[in-house]
Amino acid sequence: MSTAVATIPGLPAGAQWAPHVGEETRALLAHSSAPPDSHDDIIASARSILSKCAPPSSPSGQETGLVIGYVQSGKTLSFTTVTALARDNLYPIVIVIAGTTVPLFNQSTTRLQRDLRLSTRRDRRWQLFPLQKDTHQPSMLSAIRGVLADWADPSVPETDKKTVLITVMKHHGWLAQLRAMLASIDLAGRPVLIIDDEADQASLNAKVNSGEQTTTYTRIMELRAQVPHHTFLQYTATPQAPLLINIIDLLSPNFVEVLGTGPGYVGGKDFFVALHNSHVRQIPPADVPSPTNVLLDPPASLLEALRIFMVGVASQLIRQGDTGYRSMLVHPSHRTASHQEFFNWVQGAFNTWQRTLALDEADPDRRDLLAEFAVAYDDLATTANDLPPFDVVARELLRAFRNTTVMEINAVPGKTPTIPWQNCLGWVLVGGQAMDRGFTVEGLTVTYMPRGVGVGNADTVQQRGRFFGYKQGYLGYCRIYLEAGVRQAFHDYVAHEEEVRVQLEDYERTGKPLDDWKRAFILSPSLKPTRSSVLDLDYMRGAFADSWFEPKYVGGPTELLTANRQTLKAFLANVPLTDMDGHPARTEIQKHRSADDLSLADVLQRLLVELRLAELRDSQNYIGALLQISRALDQNSDEKCLVVQMSGGLGRQRGVSDDGRMTSRLFQGANPSKGPTQGSVYPGDRHIHGADKVTVQIHNLDLTRGTNGPVIVPNVHVLAIWIPARLGASWLVQNSARPIA
Repeated sequence: MSTAVATIPGLPAGAQWAPHVGEETRALLAHSSAPPDSHDDIIASARSILSKCAPPSSPSGQETGLVIGYVQSGKTLSFTTVTALARDNLYPIVIVIAGTTVPLFNQSTTRLQRDLRLSTRRDRRWQLFPLQKDTHQPSMLSAIRGVLADWADPSVPETDKKTVLITVMKHHGWLAQLRAMLASIDLAGRPVLIIDDEADQASLNAKVNSGEQTTTYTRIMELRAQVPHHTFLQYTATPQAPLLINIIDLLSPNFVEVLGTGPGYVGGKDFFVALHNSHVRQIPPADVPSPTNVLLDPPASLLEALRIFMVGVASQLIRQGDTGYRSMLVHPSHRTASHQEFFNWVQGAFNTWQRTLALDEADPDRRDLLAEFAVAYDDLATTANDLPPFDVVARELLRAFRNTTVMEINAVPGKTPTIPWQNCLGWVLVGGQAMDRGFTVEGLTVTYMPRGVGVGNADTVQQRGRFFGYKQGYLGYCRIYLEAGVRQAFHDYVAHEEEVRVQLEDYERTGKPLDDWKRAFILSPSLKPTRSSVLDLDYMRGAFADSWFEPKYVGGPTELLTANRQTLKAFLANVPLTDMDGHPARTEIQKHRSADDLSLADVLQRLLVELRLAELRDSQNYIGALLQISRALDQNSDEKCLVVQMSGGLGRQRGVSDDGRMTSRLFQGANPSKGPTQGSVYPGDRHIHGADKVTVQIHNLDLTRGTNGPVIVPNVHVLAIWIPARLGASWLVQNSARPIA
């Protein structure tokens, strides 16, 4: 693992070597659907990723990297470009772990085959081996050995040396086959790139808390152990689990790359930053099935969504003919019985509507139905500016129905069906988890999701967002129907996702190992970061709103206390403190000095981030407070702050136990302490803060042994921070090295 920050011209900090961009990479992008003006950015990102991998010229080495993109944003193109770049830089083997189901595995393999033009190109620079149950392993093994023999033969031109591309499903049985095959090959000194697509799914150890290992995790560990010189690249849009697993786990990444998006991408910021968006609709509670709300008929909101979708299909037929795709996703729950019910409702509505549309134009039922479609048309017209006139759309509706297939997508009876996209223009897909992560829905315009948040895992909720993607060209036809809690969860997730990405982008620029990154980010209290089964490290959640951060432990090593004294001295040297007003009967300890309207950004950088705390939970709470302050500055860089030097810097005695925990309260109480005049002379330390701004109290403590014992450590500087409710935000902080007790 890399420990030093490297500097290579033209590459980001942390690069270990300089990948060469060759013919393979440029040809890949030239034949891709990516806009030409995005090619340089895609190449730069791929080069940055590969530069942090174990150098291929080294005799050995292992790295683990995390590549983060948005849902449906082009992660596959990224790792395909990295794969091509690996070929340009003489990697003999690339392994792609793709999909937990056969359709997803086939989808990824087909995509690689198409993008690398393996079926159409004349040269044989690649040898693709999709590892499946019926793969003839002796033939595959012989071919791989032949390729590696060419790499070892100096008489073979480098352009004629092939790269083996192995795709394998993320299944313990298939991974075991691959490991066994590689065990019979001498891979010493051969650089191998292993790409784990959707790395937060199935790869991680879901039995870590019981001291065991899940089978798939074990097989991945065995595969990595079999390859002495490799980099393991984890690709995902939901990185919470890989970021929060124990850093001693071999799947814990030590470098990160945050992917951007190309032109035309529509994501969470577009749909959910504002709670009122013309594309997003809330499903009424009465339309959401539950044990206490059994639906006997198709809900009105489902029929509304279907009509809007079919107006869009008819418009597509009129404008572009029977080309392209238009899809609707109905995602009721994980229960297959619910899928069947919704499938029957959709199919029943389609059958009824087709019969009605086939009636005579003067038929009242037909007129009533067209009036309902006119409402859907008017709805779409508010966002789609290229809709044909309604009378033209109405004439094409029957044909639109004939060119639309309703299909149930789930794993019953044990196999998820493959969608024959080429068969028709329109698709209404009804299903559950089979259409979550990794599942590509071509031309998705309308989503209907009458299901709740469930247990509230943030990464699981976000992966249901199949409605994200490159759809700016037909965004006007998009509608998303969500249950209220799910809609709020997506809204909350956007803030969390953007904050994590900004943090990681900033950290990425330092080039430091990801092991050192502070695991702290904003997360709504209604969401959990990920499934608890993969985490063996505790994390703390909190939120300061009209409340104080105050440490419970104030002792610490001499070096830490000395460093904090120096930090405070340097900070106060440039702060214009003045005496605070107050009752003349205050004691000297109750008289403070302050500086108001200081730049919060300056206080954060010069004081708060420099101070160190000795105890874990205090440190986690402190990081949470700083996280809220950083978020406030992101929203308003001109935020002001009140700094108060308590008692004007005089020492206040506070008792501590042997381990540094305070045995008396940090804050002094009111004067008088009780009675009808309580606080009339002095309100108490807790009330010394600004009306609506961050306040930092600086306490100078003389620590005593117990409450009334002798002073054992003088001049200990301690901060308390008050954060107003308007800057409230829920956060999560995890220590990277302390296991749950």
